[in-house]
Amino acid sequence: MRLLQRDILNESVLTRDVIDVLVALDRAVPAHGEAFADYLVALVVDFAVWQNRPTGVIDRDKAQWLVTTLSAGEGPTPTARRIAFEIVREAERCDEALIGFALDKGHAKPARFWPERVLLAS
Repeated sequence: MRLLQRDILNESVLTRDVIDVLVALDRAVPAHGEAFADYLVALVVDFAVWQNRPTGVIDRDKAQWLVTTLSAGEGPTPTARRIAFEIVREAERCDEALIGFALDKGHAKPARFWPERVLLAS
């Protein structure tokens, strides 16, 4: 993680292609650790919201790119869902496509059913 952060990404200019590769890396290596996930979330949020024009705005073009990137493969990873949510939270304005993606629970894995947790209303 430190090698990636210090030696590779520190010297490169962030582009959509670089972000695409990092999100694909998150998907390809599921046991990467929380430090990488935290770094990736911060990096993508900063790039999408503050480094990419228009600043502070997720327009239709950016939203479509983000939804495509974050949902690729077998669907969004927990880190990808977190990225989407944090971008929506951070941006001053956000296209509805990304808002819908960030709030969609349909792709989440269902929680295990525990009969003890069923609460019956009377």
